[in-house]
Amino acid sequence: MHRIRVTVLDGDTGRRLAGARVTVGGRSVRTNRRGVALVGVQGRTTLPTRVVARGYSPATAVVSFSRNPSYGFKLYHPALQWPLYGADPARTQARSQIHVRPPFRLLWSRGLDGLIEFPAVVSDGRAYIGNAQGTVFALNMIDGRVVWRHPTPHGKMAASPAVWGDRIVVHGMDGRVRVLSRSDGRLLESFDVGAPIESSPIVREGIDYFGSWDGTVEALDLRHRRVLWRFPSGCKITSSAALAGSTLYIGDYCGCLLALSRTTGRLRWAGAVNGRIYGTPAVAGGRVFVGSSDGGSMNAFTTSGHALWRRYFGSYVYSSPAVWGGRIFFGTYAGVFYALNAATGGTSWSVGTGGPISGAAAVVDGVAYAGSFSHRIVGVDARSGRVVLDFPHGQYVPVSGDGRRLLLDGYSRLYAVTAR
Repeated sequence: MHRIRVTVLDGDTGRRLAGARVTVGGRSVRTNRRGVALVGVQGRTTLPTRVVARGYSPATAVVSFSRNPSYGFKLYHPALQWPLYGADPARTQARSQIHVRPPFRLLWSRGLDGLIEFPAVVSDGRAYIGNAQGTVFALNMIDGRVVWRHPTPHGKMAASPAVWGDRIVVHGMDGRVRVLSRSDGRLLESFDVGAPIESSPIVREGIDYFGSWDGTVEALDLRHRRVLWRFPSGCKITSSAALAGSTLYIGDYCGCLLALSRTTGRLRWAGAVNGRIYGTPAVAGGRVFVGSSDGGSMNAFTTSGHALWRRYFGSYVYSSPAVWGGRIFFGTYAGVFYALNAATGGTSWSVGTGGPISGAAAVVDGVAYAGSFSHRIVGVDARSGRVVLDFPHGQYVPVSGDGRRLLLDGYSRLYAVTAR
């Protein structure tokens, strides 16, 4: 009988996990207080191994114990990851359980060979991000090392990828949906949509939901390589889709916020705003929030389609809103970062950033972030409006990250920071 030693760690904090169930071959043992499981196995020394712990995503691997009878697993808590644009399917752009806030110290930075218009997504110790030239990078979150890069031929990119199991889903301005292997960036599938896609993917049960420049909202079944449904809005779409319950919310250039059935694509309701919708709606607390670009307003609807309030700001609102703590956060092209009361639309605070704000806001651990064309990122205490960070690099989007470190987005460089 061989004696196998498996150590289980929290991948974000490095803490050893007691009570995790480790199954090697057909034998299961729980880890002790030091996060170690000792498993006796007979016969083969290359065995399927699975580790499960409450509150964490499971991990599996086929492990060869022939040379080294010890092996380590890292498990990750889903609430501490950033697996898609907007952080969650409702696109709230908020992560409350990540406890990393200013003051920061810089851990590493990595140039990405071109403009970064959309933030990285982060899962299981890796960040995945595309540049405007259409190259997708996988970076090690510990040291910024490039694990792999995948250039897309003829491709420009104006969207974040999305994590889907052991794969990455990528949308391109060349009108293609690509599915890449998370381990090595290898192209697994490619679908021709026929029109440029700026919508960042959102994948639920193997279905990718998005809009494209030809005005079509689409549900693409990635597993069975078929279109589940299409909805023709008739107007250009750059907005990403938000999902809440059984409803998909997305905006178009005709100034309509569309609420569609997730399963059939049937229109449930359409709410009018006073100009084109460029950004992505956010859904929280039974409300949907969305800005209008040329109309210069922020708008709130109930999830059943009733218009609640509208605020005008006299400047484009390209920025997708973040929602946290009963407030919404967004920026305007006049360079002002706002927090509004989600129920009434009243101003809670505003902060000047020195340049137009185009990208989405984000909230992490009670700090609201915005990037601006003044090449800076500001972080503001979401409750008080006090500026707690003025980072001298930035452009479009501000931040994403995981339970150990945040990623601040410069013009073409990613900066990893942690609490000082």
